[in-house]
Amino acid sequence: MKDARIDRRLFLRGIGGVTAGVAAATTLSACGTGTSRVSGGGKGGGKTVIVRDSGGSYGAALQKAIYTPFTQETGIAVKVLNLDDAPLLAQIKQGRPQCDLINNSMMSHTKYVAQDALETLDPERVKSVKSAKIPDNQITEHAIGSAFYGQCIAYRTDAFGGRKPESWADFWDTKAFKGGRSMCNPDGDLPELEFALLADGVPMDKLYPLDVDRAFKVLTRLRSDIKKFWDSGPLPGVLLSRQEVTMSTVWDGRIADLQKQGVPVARQLNGMRRQFQGYAIAKGAANADNAYQLMDFALRAEIQASLAKAFPSNPSSPLAYAKLTEDERNALAGAPKYYDKGFDTDIDWWLKNESAVTKRWLEWARG
Repeated sequence: MKDARIDRRLFLRGIGGVTAGVAAATTLSACGTGTSRVSGGGKGGGKTVIVRDSGGSYGAALQKAIYTPFTQETGIAVKVLNLDDAPLLAQIKQGRPQCDLINNSMMSHTKYVAQDALETLDPERVKSVKSAKIPDNQITEHAIGSAFYGQCIAYRTDAFGGRKPESWADFWDTKAFKGGRSMCNPDGDLPELEFALLADGVPMDKLYPLDVDRAFKVLTRLRSDIKKFWDSGPLPGVLLSRQEVTMSTVWDGRIADLQKQGVPVARQLNGMRRQFQGYAIAKGAANADNAYQLMDFALRAEIQASLAKAFPSNPSSPLAYAKLTEDERNALAGAPKYYDKGFDTDIDWWLKNESAVTKRWLEWARG
């Protein structure tokens, strides 16, 4: 089953092949539209909204925490399509989007804006933005951030004689913290240049614009200790469980899953890289009014909290954390006690440099 974070490469890299997507859009069976769900019932008859999400366990959590309660409150049925970026963008550019509301990464939303594929939002129709106190840096003219995932350090707690890595400098220190390492392949997420720079002493608030040459120089120091590059969410856990590595970069929500399985692992959130996802309305959406209603509903603080209980999602609303128990709250990387430990990905920098950095990364990894 698809997982939301397994699908990050679709979020982050998805719409480069626009021309191919236009052709593919005419044959929907080949476009990743195989999964669809309808949340029906309630009042309202034929009222419908179609939302794009990535399915899997994340999609199931969205159904439980958002779609079903939304239908019960409004009578608007929610139909879900699991559609990749390229065919969805192609549909929009042809003037016949199959989705109304798009749940995607804020980086992908920015790419859509460059293709004139999103509606300009009317802030008066998304009142929960103010009531939930969504951070200003997650509000754009075309999209609103609903949650983030963090990329951080995972380590075996039995590997270092009781010592705990505290920073990316420790991740790079294979003498004091012995054992192999694993880092991410660009098929799984953005290249991890920021972590190399943090390990080399660059402060979090001085990371961008990234010094690419310096980052690759630092990465090269660790290259021989990197036993495998991961490209899917479960793989760091597999490598740690098998003791093939003692530390790995990881998506933060994966650690709780491993701990429940009895694997002796923990996370270190110092220097965590945050990437937000959120909601936007497709240009020319047939059910734009209903899309606004669903967006407004999903961004409520209490609804974000409900989603966090169903899936390790970090709400964008700071008020959502107060609606969780202390244990629930502190299990999330977005909890107030952890937030200042991390930094937000500079989307604009990566949009300009992702292609060149990825090409260089692939050459470096082979070399």
